[in-house]
Amino acid sequence: MKQQATDTPGFEVVNSALAVKVFYGFAVLAALSVAISAGGRWFGHSIALAGYSDDTSLREIVIDDDVVSAPANTIRFEKARHDGIADRLDLFLRWPEMDGYSETARAAFNNTDGSKRIVFLTFEPRTMKRDMSGRLGPIYDALTVKPGVPGPDGTTLFGFTENSGYLNEVLAVAARPGEPAFVARCLNGVEADESLAPCERDVFVGKDLSLTYRFPRELLGDWRALDEAVVARANMMLRER
Repeated sequence: MKQQATDTPGFEVVNSALAVKVFYGFAVLAALSVAISAGGRWFGHSIALAGYSDDTSLREIVIDDDVVSAPANTIRFEKARHDGIADRLDLFLRWPEMDGYSETARAAFNNTDGSKRIVFLTFEPRTMKRDMSGRLGPIYDALTVKPGVPGPDGTTLFGFTENSGYLNEVLAVAARPGEPAFVARCLNGVEADESLAPCERDVFVGKDLSLTYRFPRELLGDWRALDEAVVARANMMLRER
């Protein structure tokens, strides 16, 4: 009987310690369950965005003496979606809305509807004295084959000479009264068909920036509105440093 009396308190202590361990074990499991659930929701959202961001808050990127203030959902690469100094900034916008990624714009950005409506923009320091329009006379005229052929909406398409360095490309040119001509280079043939944005044009913006924008060839027929919208959107993003 004494042995039983001695064993009973010890047994109760062991049970109490075990209960505490079990309690904490369940608490840890519950915490992990909550964390996994929350993480699953976040990760699932991340997978759904497929690298895009629907965050519309502004990021200020300093490129030399210029500051570009762009919504996060217009910035192409995740690693660039923060304030700071950069050598260049890559954006993408939906045409004609000129907005960034969102749930309603998902089909356009993923090109699941086959519409080809995304315009790609790159801000970077100027490396040439003239933009693409300014290079028409001194450079492109000597590298293109004359005469050209009629293109969309009043443009003329010129092929490049064999030694020009622009194989499988054409030069689209359109006169603009009182302004330098609209000039863009476009891929031609199969390469153009396989590209989402086979045409490109560069213009000078800000204090010392070159803005290159690439666009679907289908938009060449709307070049006036496109060029005005891209330049206007870019100027809206520029801030004084």
